[in-house]
Amino acid sequence: MTHVPDEHDLHAYIDGRLDPARRAEVEAWLARQPERLAELQAWQRDAQQLRAALAGAAPAPEPALDPARLRAGLARRRGARYALAAALLLSLGVGGIGGWQAREWSRPAPSATLAAAPMADAIAAHRLFAARGELRADTVANDVQPWLDANFREPMRLPDLSAAGYRPVGARLLATDQGAAALVVYQHAGGEAISFYIRPPGPRHHLLPRGDRRDGGLLAQYWSRGGYNYAMVSAGDDASAQVVRQALQAI
Repeated sequence: MTHVPDEHDLHAYIDGRLDPARRAEVEAWLARQPERLAELQAWQRDAQQLRAALAGAAPAPEPALDPARLRAGLARRRGARYALAAALLLSLGVGGIGGWQAREWSRPAPSATLAAAPMADAIAAHRLFAARGELRADTVANDVQPWLDANFREPMRLPDLSAAGYRPVGARLLATDQGAAALVVYQHAGGEAISFYIRPPGPRHHLLPRGDRRDGGLLAQYWSRGGYNYAMVSAGDDASAQVVRQALQAI
């Protein structure tokens, strides 16, 4: 292969945006790189969790990024042309108001999922877009609050994290079964990210008491106000959690 895949190549591979020749090179490289393959498998799980959280159901099984499968595919490719196996297709296309639409998701009642794991969609969205630095924003920097005001009816003011060195860098419109949602990403000069998430409570008006929960290395602090459910997601360490708590106390 001409060069080792960079992060852009790997994200494009997961999104299904590589041409067949480059995709074959990336698969060949992954078959020899178990650590990076494990990382892509984690990205795959995050994508499935996001779809499940937004749709309110367990995701349909998807082809796994399996080393044996990759090796078998490489062997078949040497003998003849064949259709490349699909490793992962993030069913996220551009749609909405400059945002993305989640396509072909099942639509069961969301109440059970929301009750079992409050704001699971906020955590999954943070993992996919904020923690990885892959926001692909619909609006940036100083335009975030006006953008929220234009897309949501009387949303709350964005929490101010500037005292801790975090500033909004952009926002992205998302689609959920409850209606339009949005993710706003704050970033520190050191690269750390905290996200602010807003979505409607859905037709059953499932509002949330103030609370928090941990998921892996992340902490979601959530609440409801003015007809919307909100969450702020940060790293689970005490310092990051305190940044959010202090900001929320001021609003």
